Amino acid sequence: MHAFTPESARALDAPFGDARVAAAERAAAQPWPTTTEEIWRYSRIGELDLGAFEAGPLETSVTGATDGIVVDAASLASFPSVLDGAVDDVAPDLFAELNTAFATPTVVQVPAGRTVAEPIVITHNVPVAKSAVFPRLVIDVGEDADVTVVERFTSNDDVLVVPVVHIRAARAARVRYLSVNQLSERAWQIGHQQAVGDADSTILLSTVALGGHYARTRTEARASGRGASTKQVALYFAGGEQMHDFRTIQDHDAPHTSSDLLFKGAVQNDAASVYTGLIKIRPHARGTAAFQTNRNLTLGQGAWAESVPNLDIQTNDVRCSHASTVGPIDPEHRFYLESRGIPTNVADRLIVLGFFDEVLSQLPVPALAAELRASVAAKLDVASIEATREAS
Repeated sequence: MHAFTPESARALDAPFGDARVAAAERAAAQPWPTTTEEIWRYSRIGELDLGAFEAGPLETSVTGATDGIVVDAASLASFPSVLDGAVDDVAPDLFAELNTAFATPTVVQVPAGRTVAEPIVITHNVPVAKSAVFPRLVIDVGEDADVTVVERFTSNDDVLVVPVVHIRAARAARVRYLSVNQLSERAWQIGHQQAVGDADSTILLSTVALGGHYARTRTEARASGRGASTKQVALYFAGGEQMHDFRTIQDHDAPHTSSDLLFKGAVQNDAASVYTGLIKIRPHARGTAAFQTNRNLTLGQGAWAESVPNLDIQTNDVRCSHASTVGPIDPEHRFYLESRGIPTNVADRLIVLGFFDEVLSQLPVPALAAELRASVAAKLDVASIEATREAS
């Protein structure tokens, strides 16, 4: 048994009471997911004990250009669609339903024609062990508006974080979003991102995942208006017994749209990663260009990475490609550096950091790139790489 029932949703003193209870009822009616389902294949979902967590406090702070942009808590009840989906009305799994039922919402609303020059940074911290929290972020951007939003997740203990972000970009809007996972290596995270862009809009969804025992993000990016474009980039680095799990959908629902995806990950020690991606081009989405690339480095003898790209193309007037690689550091790259007098351990560090630089250079807040690069460098276990090299 767990604490997240329709009765507990009904007892909340929070806006959108009926919608919360309905979502909790839908969650209660769903079976627990298993790895026999393709969308949960390779995951650790069978290890998660929801009953081990209780609703706990979530400390959320917002900095940046918030005046008139971030909807204050008192106005949430009158703000439309806070608990609605950005793409579809049907939640993808019971965790998204639980988020609807127990959400702690933050809304960023940018009026038409407004350019927000300074990034808005939203930081969620979970201070109490065994807490489950359900942050929900809605980014609603008006026609020809421009905004950058950074959402950070931190904790020091074993917690459960179930975040949902909904992004709606109106005609010609420009939205850049960055999610940074710096949770404890004992934490669980099961997240869902949805974005939909109208005609001529551009959406960047970027992710840096360093924390979590098991950290999973499902992302659905839909280009729904002619000329809309979406881009997804991610850096993930797992060590110890961590696992990072990504499921992405590049959905083209209008003609002459485009999407591009670049995910780069590394696993060391006994860590694991999973990437499953789908490019979906609907019959009426003629003239579409869609590209998908996933690259993975295995830096430990016990580390493994799974990469499964997919295409679902329902018209022939398109340009599409997908590519994936999984493997250790290229010995020729290492030898090139060693031959120039660079010690092996330094060479390996340079290669890994260089591998990630392609993603770091595309993050929407350049000032954060140096900090995140330092976090990757601090996490890198050169001894694990050396053991793998010696065993090969």
